[in-house]
Amino acid sequence: MSESPIEDTPRSTFAERHAVLAQGYGGRPDPDDPADVLAMPIVLNIPKADPPPRSRLLEAAASASVALCFDERVGPGGEWEESFRAWTSSRIRKVARRARGAHWTAAQDVPGVTVDVGDAQARALVPGRVGDLDSRIRRLQIGGTDLSHDEPDRVADDLPVLWIDPALEMTVGKAAAQVGHASMLLAGTMSTEQCEAWAARGFACSVRDADAQQWATARALVDAGRAAAVRDAGFTEVAPGSMTVVGVAPEMWR
Repeated sequence: MSESPIEDTPRSTFAERHAVLAQGYGGRPDPDDPADVLAMPIVLNIPKADPPPRSRLLEAAASASVALCFDERVGPGGEWEESFRAWTSSRIRKVARRARGAHWTAAQDVPGVTVDVGDAQARALVPGRVGDLDSRIRRLQIGGTDLSHDEPDRVADDLPVLWIDPALEMTVGKAAAQVGHASMLLAGTMSTEQCEAWAARGFACSVRDADAQQWATARALVDAGRAAAVRDAGFTEVAPGSMTVVGVAPEMWR
C-alpha cells in the first residue's frame, strides 16, 4: 500500500476537499503531446475464474473514484495535492485497466484508494501524466475483457443511483470511467453536510442500466437541475456529447 501521510503534515478539512469538487473542473485544451495528457487510472480486479458481477464492479469503481477525491492527501498541504489539482483544472479524464492475481496485488503499491463492494474490487490511482504512468499499471490491458450485464437487486432508497444509458453499449472499462465521473460530479452538487453523510457510508452507491422509462426520468431530473449528468468528450466508444450516466441523490437529500 502507499505510504501514510507524514504526521506533521497539515491536514485539510473535509469542507476544503469538497470545495474543489463543488467549484467544477477546468476546460483547458489537451496538450499537443499525448504523453502530457492528465488522467486518473482506475484498476479493475477481474479474476479469470469467477469474475464479479458487472454492476458491483462498476459500483466499486464509482466509489473509489470519489473516495480518492476526499482523501486527506489530495487536500491543501497533502502529498497528492499538486497532481490532483492539476488534473481537476483540466478535463477529468479516467482510463480503466483490468488486472488479476499478482498484477492486482502489485497495483496496491501504486498510490491510490481501493474500494471493495462484496466480491468486486477497484482501485483509483492518483492522477498524473499519461507519459509518467507507473510501469506496473502501464502493462495492464485497457480492453480485451468485458462482463455480461447482470440483474442486480432493486436500488437502495437511501443511496445515490448512477443510471447508465444501455443504448450506448459501453464496455465495462468505459463504463467504469463514466460512473467514476458521475460520482465526482454528484458529490460536487451536494452540500458539504450531505457529502459527509455519503462519505460516512464509504461513498456506497447503486449502478444500474436504465430502461427507457428510467432513462427518461433521469434526463428530466437533469433538465430540472436535480441530477448530475456525464457528457462524454467522444474520444472512445461513444459520440461526442453523449449523455452516458446520470447520478441521482437519494430522496432524503433533496
